Amino acid sequence: MKRIAVFRKVLASNDALARAQREQLDAAGVLGINIMSAPGSGKTSLVERTVTALKRDYRIQVIEADIQGDLDARRVARLGVECVQINTQGDCHIDSLMLQSVLPQLLRSSDFELRHSDFPKLLLVENVGNLVCPAEFQLPTHYNVTILSVPEGSDKPVKYPLMFLKSDILLINKVDLLPYVDFDFRQLGRALKRIKPELPILRISTKTGQGLDRWLFWLRAKLKTTRSIHRFHRFRRLESV
Repeated sequence: MKRIAVFRKVLASNDALARAQREQLDAAGVLGINIMSAPGSGKTSLVERTVTALKRDYRIQVIEADIQGDLDARRVARLGVECVQINTQGDCHIDSLMLQSVLPQLLRSSDFELRHSDFPKLLLVENVGNLVCPAEFQLPTHYNVTILSVPEGSDKPVKYPLMFLKSDILLINKVDLLPYVDFDFRQLGRALKRIKPELPILRISTKTGQGLDRWLFWLRAKLKTTRSIHRFHRFRRLESV
């Protein structure tokens, strides 16, 4: 039996494309947020709440990914923001190649003044509902947001550790249902301490609005940082002309 050494990551081409696409977002001053969770955890509800709260202050665009259909995209589009649907036709995730034809369309849709000013811009990407595959594929987004709803149970980090390892913030959704389901925050904390102890955790309810002010505070802070970085690079570009 002959052993073959493989020195190139299987997903290296996807990662390289994601880095190039992120440079496009950075150049346009766009903050990209990748929202991941199991089906039914509240991704679309979080997008709706976020868009409603921030659309007067920020230019927001949304990418909705589903295996089939456009139900979620239609919900979001009714809020008056641009929303693009991606159907994966069976794939349990989206990757950078799937975004290749979508990102230029979104960036071109902003007029020249907005794309090249420091006007704050936000791209929300709702990934396919799955706790496995989305964590394995790098996207050009800047932060990964994972939603865990309390009816799913507190054992999910033990079963799907990569998803939580790749997350930048964890939202515990549907906390209004805590009196009716078994959800052990101590068990969750012990599991996360082994996987990613520094992971921020916010308790929210997209139905009642509980805790959403803390989520919006976190997001606004990231948008502020992105805006400052974009201003700096824009100033450097002008200086070099």
